Amino acid sequence: MAMAYLGSKKANAAALMSSPSLSPYQRILTQDELKKIAAYKAVEFVESGMVLGLGTGSTAKHAIDRIGELLQQGKLSNIVGIPTSTMTHEQALSLGIPLSDLDNHPVLDLAIDGADEVDPDMNLVKGRGGSLLREKMIEGCCKKFVVIVDESKLVDYVGGSGLAMPVEIVPFCWKFTAQKLQSLFEEAGCVAKLRTSPENGKPFVTDNGNFIIDLYFKKDIGDLKAAGDAILRLAGVVEHGMFLDMTTTLIVAGELGVTVRHKC
Repeated sequence: MAMAYLGSKKANAAALMSSPSLSPYQRILTQDELKKIAAYKAVEFVESGMVLGLGTGSTAKHAIDRIGELLQQGKLSNIVGIPTSTMTHEQALSLGIPLSDLDNHPVLDLAIDGADEVDPDMNLVKGRGGSLLREKMIEGCCKKFVVIVDESKLVDYVGGSGLAMPVEIVPFCWKFTAQKLQSLFEEAGCVAKLRTSPENGKPFVTDNGNFIIDLYFKKDIGDLKAAGDAILRLAGVVEHGMFLDMTTTLIVAGELGVTVRHKC
């Protein structure tokens, strides 16, 4: 299904302009402004009384800020949020968004989150921020999953950006697991690297106490479901960052405006 044009990027971005001396047509929007436009569009799907999955990352942060703002204004009420990370939990609390968990709300009305990559079939790569396991658990329980990105996240195939496809693993014998992961995709020129913290060079640790192995592909890995199943069969793997056939609505902010695509 082709994306539907919903309006001018410049018109939708008018409120984001920081300088009153500039008209919307006099400068190019930043990537963060595009993220904000997509996030605000996604929040239009939120209704009072909903149980919401609250995503993690720079784009999802804008959506959570907007939900908090609408709650404070009284335009939304009786919202319950299920956060996908400790960071999101803290942000939502600071905005006064009531929170719960999957034990009390096993079915969610809607989740809003960003993505690191989106392929033509709306399959995603997520987890470069380190929250892929909780994101997949929560967003897999939603009736609707709205994904918000700027156009730089669109790729021809999963891994097409040349950047990481994360895999969360247990710390025990991580080198062995990394070697197994790399060998799975040898034909795609895969390189597996342990994610480390830029602050101290030590292994990055997820909210769940696990490590992340980032996989880098030089070629298309082919059948994504088969690839995902092969990854999960490896002992030591907790979850991978391919979110397959989960997106129900994709919102993209780019040079030609805001576009929305719904799952067929």
